[in-house]
Amino acid sequence: MHFSAKIISAAALCVLAGCSSWNPFSSKSEKNVPAALLEIKPTLSVKQLWSVQVGSAQNYVFSPAIVGQQLYVAAADGTLLKIDAASGRADWRINAGVRLTGGVGANARTVVVAGDKGGLFAFDNEGKLRWKNQDSTEILSAPALSDSLVVVRSIDNKISAYDVETGARKWVVERTLPALTLRAFPGLVVAGDQVIIALPGGRMAALSLANGSLRWEAVVGEPKGATELERVADVSGFPAIIGRDVCASAYQGRVGCFDLNTGAVRWVKKLSSEVGVGVDERFVFAADVGGALTAYNRESGSSAWKNDKLANRRLSTPVSFGRSVVVGDLAGYVHFLSREDGSFIGRLPTDGSQILAAPVVVGSNLIVQTKSGLVVAIATE
Repeated sequence: MHFSAKIISAAALCVLAGCSSWNPFSSKSEKNVPAALLEIKPTLSVKQLWSVQVGSAQNYVFSPAIVGQQLYVAAADGTLLKIDAASGRADWRINAGVRLTGGVGANARTVVVAGDKGGLFAFDNEGKLRWKNQDSTEILSAPALSDSLVVVRSIDNKISAYDVETGARKWVVERTLPALTLRAFPGLVVAGDQVIIALPGGRMAALSLANGSLRWEAVVGEPKGATELERVADVSGFPAIIGRDVCASAYQGRVGCFDLNTGAVRWVKKLSSEVGVGVDERFVFAADVGGALTAYNRESGSSAWKNDKLANRRLSTPVSFGRSVVVGDLAGYVHFLSREDGSFIGRLPTDGSQILAAPVVVGSNLIVQTKSGLVVAIATE
């Protein structure tokens, strides 16, 4: 999750959503100048396998969707592209015919993106339009797909489910919206028969896919402070699921892991993050708003290591990848850190534009998508 720094755009959003939604904390003062990159002695061989240009994300975040060895990527101008993840070959490229604001969500049969003013567009895996529908307001996050449903959250904090085959609306859940939220991109993740949703106000909820009923709700970030600004504590990025754990972080809140079935707290630590967390069998990785990357023990929450050498470089969601943990930054660099001690072990430049979406792992390769729209496959040796 990254935030729009344009107050005018945020004001327009508030008209649509009936709320205040902006990021007043994105100052460009001297104290927030990005740290210079340190020279490193790489111990990990990193190389680019292929790259494809899809188009600019503009003021949105587009997350690549993986189905087997197929990769679906989108751009703000309406472009939707299917790529063979191994070779980088484009199987097809279409245009949805509208400006896109959220995506991509996909399963084996259906690819879904969100269009301007809450439009929802579903295509088959050959790029042909299956159906379209209209949600209540703008959708900023990628739709989440199960075998039978498409689930989306709009910026008025409504969670809606649509039949994946026909587009018919199956259920809607309306959540109370805090007085002030950030123009953000909190995610949804399908886990079995429920969908886990990151929400404004520091909450994370699990809803039944069958009817939208609340299974549980967990507090990731507790709003605190004397003013509405100080009480902003929106959950960041996509909840990360591994085994029986679901882990998440919140802006001006905490990072922690919770029981996937009950929402019970496993552990929480104080943290402020604009992006989601990465997880693997041993660690939870979190990048804070200052650019420090911390590895927490997944079982206990104790800190394993911390690297603060990427200060103010607006890091992406971290991802565990082989013997490394990987983050992108505001200048399009992909940083590889040792997952054991946090030291730098490799680095790869892309096109110089920010990496907003979380990198994704496909087999033995890593896929990143930059703000300018370059999709890059990376391998390590």
